Amino acid sequence: MSDQSLRVHLLRTPDPGPLDYLRALIDDDVVLTTGEELPDPPDYHIFIAGRPQREHIAEAPQLQTLIIPWAGLPRDTRALMLDFPEVAVHNLHHNAAPVAELAVGLLLAAAKFLIPMDRALRAHDWTPRYQPNPSLLLAEKTALVLGYGEIGQRVAEVCRGMRMKVVATRRNVEATPPDCPDEIHPPEALLDLLPRAHAVIICLPLTDETKGLLDAAALARMPSGAVLVNIGRGPIVRQEALYHALRTGGLRAAGLDVWYNYPQDEASRSNTPPADVPFHTLDNIVMSPHRGGALSESETECMRMEALARLINAAARSESMPNPVDVERGY
Repeated sequence: MSDQSLRVHLLRTPDPGPLDYLRALIDDDVVLTTGEELPDPPDYHIFIAGRPQREHIAEAPQLQTLIIPWAGLPRDTRALMLDFPEVAVHNLHHNAAPVAELAVGLLLAAAKFLIPMDRALRAHDWTPRYQPNPSLLLAEKTALVLGYGEIGQRVAEVCRGMRMKVVATRRNVEATPPDCPDEIHPPEALLDLLPRAHAVIICLPLTDETKGLLDAAALARMPSGAVLVNIGRGPIVRQEALYHALRTGGLRAAGLDVWYNYPQDEASRSNTPPADVPFHTLDNIVMSPHRGGALSESETECMRMEALARLINAAARSESMPNPVDVERGY
């Protein structure tokens, strides 16, 4: 083991299969340790944990980088890392593909009213076939993607494939590739973009800037009969305003994978309402229990290990590590 070796500590020890896979992917000169018991001395350069404790950071004098092994920055982790500005923070975006796929699935299910039609036909009721069709034709319509990161870009690509015009917002417009076929705007342009949007797909993180971003006034700016999809975080949309818009027909439909209330323990998993308003009474909403990034456990862990290896190897090779997090902004 060379003194020049990159030392990495993974707080949660993966199962043997995924751990062996990670070891096979990382460069030979990387020293990887795992477990709740920290190395003695704690001489790691990279620490991998979603919610590290203060001692994990403060007692590691050589620490350069914290890797959060999922997308997003927990509030307690942000508060901690604000005290350690010399430590870079990075995310994993290994679940971008499945989350984007669910976003498109929610868009189609909501726009085509698949859930109430399915429910009726299960009861042998064919009457929806002979009633006015509430479906929205997406071709030649405009999709507004809020958050043009890895997930948003995948969503945009599928929307273009359905012959939709894609407009998007992005914090750093200058970082958009010059050959990007979409229309990209800064977040400040949101209110001007909403009247153009037949479908709004939210791919944003929850921060002080995005909480309550879509309130009653913002929703009212969308065209009559528009569809909203949220795979970012629930509180980005005001729940009372969304419920009212859906109930009164201001919005045609919505598809949600993110919510306002979550079970606090195993016993409450079967009886926790996801919101403070009765979304479940509406036929024009598709409800998913925050499973956007969920695949089989083995497939999820495989993708996570591959994403981890990319970051670790970039650091070992003195290359720029992907997915940096701006701790001040919260994403």
